[in-house]
Amino acid sequence: MSKRLLVILTALIVVAAFAGGAFLYDRSGKGAEPASAATVANGTLVRPHSPVIGPPEAPVTIVEFFDPMCEACRAFYPIVKQILADFPKDVRLVLRYTPFHEGSDIAVFILEAARGQNKFEPVLETLLANQPEWAAHGAPDLDKAWRFAAAAGLDVQQGKKLASTPLMGRMLETDIADVKANNVQQTPTFFVNGKPLTNFGPQQLRELVQREVDQVRKGS
Repeated sequence: MSKRLLVILTALIVVAAFAGGAFLYDRSGKGAEPASAATVANGTLVRPHSPVIGPPEAPVTIVEFFDPMCEACRAFYPIVKQILADFPKDVRLVLRYTPFHEGSDIAVFILEAARGQNKFEPVLETLLANQPEWAAHGAPDLDKAWRFAAAAGLDVQQGKKLASTPLMGRMLETDIADVKANNVQQTPTFFVNGKPLTNFGPQQLRELVQREVDQVRKGS
């Protein structure tokens, strides 16, 4: 079985397990743990430029180190979105770009162009939904990615102008530096209020978020 096929099958298992309530996917033991089991108390998890989904002032922050070409990130998106829906006032998602795959940097620039046009979530969801068609590892079709973004409402001409600015390169350099600072070696990697998700899985993420929400509510 090829490595790519194995990753795709694993991602599908994540979604199936979540939908059926039998959370079968577990990535524990693969690679180094992100940071440590202790809370990360530094400024490398959230930056002013980081995209935020959910209430900006929410007391619980999920930080996801995310690659738009990552199949597991695609599989986890509806799971994270459901968590946000379940805690609409308490939880926000902060995305940190982690361009591990060839072409991921361009996909990041497409998302940032969309954010500049207030089209971030529609373009993000369109790219993820159509990921198998444009994000083949080793041979991504970035022109097709731009076309999918256009179908979601992006002004591609203006988007490409923004994507080519030095600001985009500096932003991505910061994210890459923070990936290294937090010892992120795989995507997605999650932190919740600075606490790394060391036992990886959909149910484990939900439980960590629930604990943080409960702690905030007890203190209010």
